[in-house]
Amino acid sequence: MLTLYSMPSSGNSYKVRLLLSLLGRRYHHVPCETRSPDLQAAKTEGKLPLGKVPALHLDTGEVLSESNAILWYLASGTPWIPDDPLAQARMLSWMFFEQNRHEPAIAVRASLRCYPHLADEATPELLDQLLESGNGILELMEHGLHDQDWFAGDTPTIADIALYAYTHTAEDRGGFNLSPFPALRDWLKRTSTLPGYEPLTGPAHG
Repeated sequence: MLTLYSMPSSGNSYKVRLLLSLLGRRYHHVPCETRSPDLQAAKTEGKLPLGKVPALHLDTGEVLSESNAILWYLASGTPWIPDDPLAQARMLSWMFFEQNRHEPAIAVRASLRCYPHLADEATPELLDQLLESGNGILELMEHGLHDQDWFAGDTPTIADIALYAYTHTAEDRGGFNLSPFPALRDWLKRTSTLPGYEPLTGPAHG
């Protein structure tokens, strides 16, 4: 059985749990919350090759790190990765966008607001800067959904999973206002109704 080391409150970890649930894959979950003894123990024991979660341990003994790489591995051979090379390229472009531009604004602002150990870094100036840049990111996503239901085309792909993780909590945790982005809000609703959907706070499959 697959073993997943993940942080329950982390969007990057949630991506993997969500895809596993949508695929109906069983796995053993080892929760490692930030700064917890479990996380430190996993690092010490070599369970996290890159020193962070998520980390997916395969039956073969191999360990995969980086959330979007894990998504690619799990989705290979399924409809979550399109066959057409151009559609694949569109999907990957959104996944690179998610890590390089989306997460540094949307996820970082949420972390600064939600994690007590980051409170000293959450200056008004930085929060305002991240709000402005994050709204620009949300506007690009809104434009990307113009006349289509999913980011890479007619069907959901792992690009949607990657982008959903931090976007669906952008209001509650990040303090963003999604009301100016109707296509984005409709996409969030569509994603949350996919068969096998599991919320961020949902149970991990043991």
